[in-house]
Amino acid sequence: MIQLINHGVYYINGAFTDSCPVPALEARKGTIAHSILATHNVSGNEEELSLRFDAMASHDITYVGIIQTARASGLTEFPVPYVLTNCHNSLCAVGGTINEDDHLFGLSAAKKYGGIYVPAHQAVIHSYMRETMAACGKMILGSDSHTRYGALGTMAIGEGGPELVKQLLGKTYDVPAPEVIAVRLTGAPRPGVGPHDVAIALIGAVFASGFVKNKVLEFIGEGVSHLPIEYRNGIDVMTTETTCLSSIWTTDAETERYYQIHRRPEAYRELKPAPIAYYDGAVEIDLSAVECMIALPFHPGNAVTVNELRADPQGVLAKFGLNFDDKIDGEGRLHVDQGVIAGCAGGTYDNLSAARDILRGGSVGNGGFALSAYPASQPVFARLMRTGIAADLLDAGVTLRTAFCGPCFGAGDVPANGCLSIRHSTRNFPNREGSKPGNGQQAYVALMDARSIAATAANGGILTPATDLAVDYETPDYLFDDTVYRNRVYNGFGKADPSVELRFGPNIADWPAMPALGENLLMKVCSFITDNVTTTDELIPSGETSSYRSNPLKLAEFALSRKDPGYVQRAKEAVSSPLPAPVSDAVSSLLDGKTPQIGSVIYARKPGDGSAREQAASCQRVLGGSANVALEYATKRYRSNLINWGMIPFLSEREPDFAVGDFLLVKDIRRAIEEQAETVAAFVITPDGSVRETTLAIPSMTGAERQIILDGCLINYYRGGKA
Repeated sequence: MIQLINHGVYYINGAFTDSCPVPALEARKGTIAHSILATHNVSGNEEELSLRFDAMASHDITYVGIIQTARASGLTEFPVPYVLTNCHNSLCAVGGTINEDDHLFGLSAAKKYGGIYVPAHQAVIHSYMRETMAACGKMILGSDSHTRYGALGTMAIGEGGPELVKQLLGKTYDVPAPEVIAVRLTGAPRPGVGPHDVAIALIGAVFASGFVKNKVLEFIGEGVSHLPIEYRNGIDVMTTETTCLSSIWTTDAETERYYQIHRRPEAYRELKPAPIAYYDGAVEIDLSAVECMIALPFHPGNAVTVNELRADPQGVLAKFGLNFDDKIDGEGRLHVDQGVIAGCAGGTYDNLSAARDILRGGSVGNGGFALSAYPASQPVFARLMRTGIAADLLDAGVTLRTAFCGPCFGAGDVPANGCLSIRHSTRNFPNREGSKPGNGQQAYVALMDARSIAATAANGGILTPATDLAVDYETPDYLFDDTVYRNRVYNGFGKADPSVELRFGPNIADWPAMPALGENLLMKVCSFITDNVTTTDELIPSGETSSYRSNPLKLAEFALSRKDPGYVQRAKEAVSSPLPAPVSDAVSSLLDGKTPQIGSVIYARKPGDGSAREQAASCQRVLGGSANVALEYATKRYRSNLINWGMIPFLSEREPDFAVGDFLLVKDIRRAIEEQAETVAAFVITPDGSVRETTLAIPSMTGAERQIILDGCLINYYRGGKA
């Protein structure tokens, strides 16, 4: 089904080969990715890129902090189209705050700085960007990790908010030239196999090994032509879960048709590899061999076929540390409690049409199983209504909701305690469905394609692959009508009005002052995490905590709250309590009486998988965090977030020998950063004053990144290094 080629290959006449007279360095320029990156690179250096983007996008969990940071750094006007959507905290009051206050802030910012404001319930962020902003050969930067429009010929990258701040201030996105991995598609999927099946199979094949980490996936091959454009979009948006940097697809008549339907024919141009192109590796996917898949809790990479799970539910579940014996009946069938089809991955017209075809004339039942569907935009919803698809779904007992990303991060259709939800959405992390295991509250989310979710619903909640059913899939033509956007979206790009006052609610607060890096740094170890991977959701939970997203001090109270509930108090004490006398004596001896800067540090083996939210780093910083120590960082964006918030992304060759409550002293850290040192000597000081030496690595950083850390954070950097 999927094969990996873990070495460089040439792509010539539709086939891979290991040899070619054209040097690899030259043939690299034959990739689609290289051509797009080259046109957006302003560094003059093909190996170290400085990129400027054509457009940007943020949603209402991130845009307030971004605009506040940019405003504190000298923002006067948005230099590129910047779309502010309101698809995450669309519910008006959650967790004791009024989310609508942030929406009013967003609208006032769009008017003041010349932005595009999409009100709540109109569209999820990525649907709107596909419909109105994507264009062949362009690049888009978004503050949501699933910023992916490669199937429409647009290279898009999801990053932490500070990277968008840089673009707003006329700066660049700096990154080493990424490797490019070819994803060659052959064959055509069988009826009932949907885009989520292909995506889950791909993630399962590459995530654990890091095969495509921080690289660009380039989709090529004759199989592309067998996929409708929304099918491609559904695969593409999930490439984020492979940990790749970005994605791009070859374009064709189907891509051109999409732009024609969306009344932007000028946005299309043909993109394909040159006759000779060199890739740094390859993934081969035979679409005809892909089966209906399920990603078991708690990661999209926990991929197995639905048939594997049905054949041996106890055995398969045990491999992932799961036990659903209470959901397996006497015939060995696995019963599901809930289904959801939602968001940028699931809520497309094609997916909901396919679900209708499976459920038409049937019922989801009147028992415990329930099915909800969230069309990804109001134009999609309107078309579902006009074709009768919406009515058929409603008749079958499906609950239709508005465009909202809640099911993707634990704020919509949360299953009951102990229940299993199957979802065509982007993620199934532990915190994405409201679980609080420490409080005895645990629910489970598995990812499946809309077709198999509908098949399961039609079968009374018994797990069922869509390929079991004989269905005549009839997808009426999609016609895009932007009337609702013209009536509701504020499009102010190029019309900035400095006289407009920003609208502040009581929960919107400025960033606290953050100090520049001191000469010597003493950090108390406040958390030590030994999970193989630590997600950003575990560093700062999503869901109800997000209602404090615009108040840095209040949001920081939730840092690591579900992974390490004692972290916040330890971090506060690290910077506010006197040092134990033995520690103080040891520090004084090592520093010849000098006083170090005091902070805190966390260790995690591989932190930063998942969401692009910079709050995963900024909350640590607000609490006095100075650094992370890791064996590796799961994503570039989390490492960037640490740096942009003035935190040093230390690396350790092996599991450190310090523990929570110990102290790390790094002498002359400021000089080490200034002089681009690759390693630093650090001293582990235990509470009883004993001292031992260790070594920490400092990963390579650009000059700007080093200066940001020296200045204490990105805001200080743009203020000239003054806190």
